[in-house]
Amino acid sequence: MNPESIEEMRDVAPAPEPSDPSQSDGREGEKQRHIRSFVLRQGRFTPAQQRAFTEHWSRYGLSIESGPLDAQRVFGRRAPLVLEIGFGNGEQLLSSAQREPGKDFVGMEVHRPGVGRLMNALASHNVDNVRLYNDDAIAVLERCIGPATLDQARIYFPDPWPKKRQQKRRLIQPRFVALLAERIAPAGVLHLATDWADYAGHMLAVLDASPLWRNRAGKGAFVARPDWRIETHFEKRGRRLGHGVWDLLYDRC
Repeated sequence: MNPESIEEMRDVAPAPEPSDPSQSDGREGEKQRHIRSFVLRQGRFTPAQQRAFTEHWSRYGLSIESGPLDAQRVFGRRAPLVLEIGFGNGEQLLSSAQREPGKDFVGMEVHRPGVGRLMNALASHNVDNVRLYNDDAIAVLERCIGPATLDQARIYFPDPWPKKRQQKRRLIQPRFVALLAERIAPAGVLHLATDWADYAGHMLAVLDASPLWRNRAGKGAFVARPDWRIETHFEKRGRRLGHGVWDLLYDRC
């Protein structure tokens, strides 16, 4: 596969940010144990997004410092638990929660404007089956998500890191998919989507090589977009630019 064309991207050193918006955990100088798959780029943080952390974080926010997640206590019920990693502006996660009310959703996103925007939308629609981490997904998976507690994980349009020297930053790597396999119950589902042909091929190779996952479409194949994944504004824009989109669906062995 040939990669799509893209505007040059630059490496930017990520700025540390506490998981709980009201306090720092004092670990800013701690050496990272893994290569981050994201950078915290400066973006516009609107007053409304800022207010969301004051008004809605107590309802929707989860802190990595709180330790292992007790989903039954947090949501007040026992229901299938779905994780979305890197939910961006939250358009997909809001839709999922509304269209699949019988499931509970945990979202992870490092960029605060997107978290604030989604909290405002959740509160506006009085959605209560979603909780959010404003933290690094790997750290949350390691410290907060117990073995075999997830029914599904969804990762849509992660940063493709297109330059060869950047590709070590890609989220989908053998170690990461092994970690996900520990957290997803047997017969659980992993759904990925990307609009980068090169990254699609990389994802396919990594997951097809793992004995912990079975490609629902068969080795080397992609699936059509499932009904639960909407075509977001981001995706529509990509299609207008001529990008293809590839969906991958794997069952936990």
